[in-house]
Amino acid sequence: MKTAFDLIVIGGGSGGLACAQRAAEYGASVALIEKAPLGGTCVNVGCVPKKVMWYASHLTHQLQLAADYGFDVAVESHDWKSLKEKRDAYIKRLNKIYETNLNKRNIYLIRGEARFENEETITVSEKKYTARHIVIATGGQPIVPEIDGAEYGITSDGFFELEEQPRDVCIVGSGYIAIEFAGMLAAMGSNVNLSIRTESILRTFDSMLSENLKKIMLHYGVKINTNKTPISLGKENGKLVLITADGLQSQPYDSLIWAIGRSPATANLNLSAVSIHSDESGYIPVDKFQNTNVENIYAIGDVIGKEQLTPVAIAAGRRLSDRLFNRMKDRHLDYSMIPTVVFSHPPIGTVGMTEKEAKEKFKDDIKVYTSVFNPMIYALSDDNKKIQSSMKLITQGKNERIIGCHVIGEGADEMLQGFAVAIKKGATKQEFDDTVAIHPTSAEEFVTMR
Repeated sequence: MKTAFDLIVIGGGSGGLACAQRAAEYGASVALIEKAPLGGTCVNVGCVPKKVMWYASHLTHQLQLAADYGFDVAVESHDWKSLKEKRDAYIKRLNKIYETNLNKRNIYLIRGEARFENEETITVSEKKYTARHIVIATGGQPIVPEIDGAEYGITSDGFFELEEQPRDVCIVGSGYIAIEFAGMLAAMGSNVNLSIRTESILRTFDSMLSENLKKIMLHYGVKINTNKTPISLGKENGKLVLITADGLQSQPYDSLIWAIGRSPATANLNLSAVSIHSDESGYIPVDKFQNTNVENIYAIGDVIGKEQLTPVAIAAGRRLSDRLFNRMKDRHLDYSMIPTVVFSHPPIGTVGMTEKEAKEKFKDDIKVYTSVFNPMIYALSDDNKKIQSSMKLITQGKNERIIGCHVIGEGADEMLQGFAVAIKKGATKQEFDDTVAIHPTSAEEFVTMR
């Protein structure tokens, strides 16, 4: 049995897999340690099954619009169980593909939980493995509040285990996971209550996005209960009842989903054995090269507490292996101008600074362009003026370099990638203006707004 390697990667999620496979392509001997199905959060209980559910809920809206285009369409029912079975089978196929890819690259897969023995040694089920380089890529897990009865609720992981669609559901949280689940369930017919601690949703996003999405969610029937801090969750007659700090008791729910954030999966790694620094939340600080404070030990992905996105972890993992095993000594990931999408209804796309962030950094040396319009897909619908698209460009300096780009509306998820490339390369407002518009599309607003 092989026990010594050039590289050990702890964690078989997107970042860990990318790092291990890139290193193996350069000829390194690699071991990957994973206790759960390969693919990590994204493939198993995150972006992949989430996008499947988003497609299902998006189809609901499309079927509703079909009547406005002359189609005689009636949806009699939806088979949640069948959808779950097909989705789960798809995920299992992906798990198998990942394992096959590891085998093709001669990457040694070790099943179990990893713990540090020393700076070069990892223990898994009492067996010791050594490597010149060790990468921590263990990802994260959903946070459950420390309140009475919290165990009656489920997390985002539990959402994907639901055998039946809940009729009445409460989602606690205001971030992108809460927003996405609320939109999906409401579109598919659940009565959704979103319980948030403040007045706003998506508070770290540009205010244009959060304010417009909130209006649209209300239009779609999502009830948003503001200024609600949960203090306990109880069961009454088989239903769940949420008690909040204002002393009020909620209506009874079939299900409650905690979507209040995620924490790094670092507690069981025995980091103290090698004196790896971590903050009070368990995140591992790294420099721009993904180095921890211990030589030849690195961290990538959600465990470092930066942009917790699958493509970010993949990019960081590949660049790290480029540097370690392909003599690209300055290779590293630039964490600025990273685009992201929220699969709400309609979706949101964003890259760069919010208007608030830009004002704080550049004061009056910015200019903001906005556009609000009725997307053509609703031209024949009663929803024409209720589901508007909004766009914003934030520029800085005399040459008006674009430092922020934000959009909510049909197609936002697909249109952002191309604009993100241009903005990453330093595009200016004039260069956007000089680009011929593609008509009729929503995306053309980005190159025609004045």
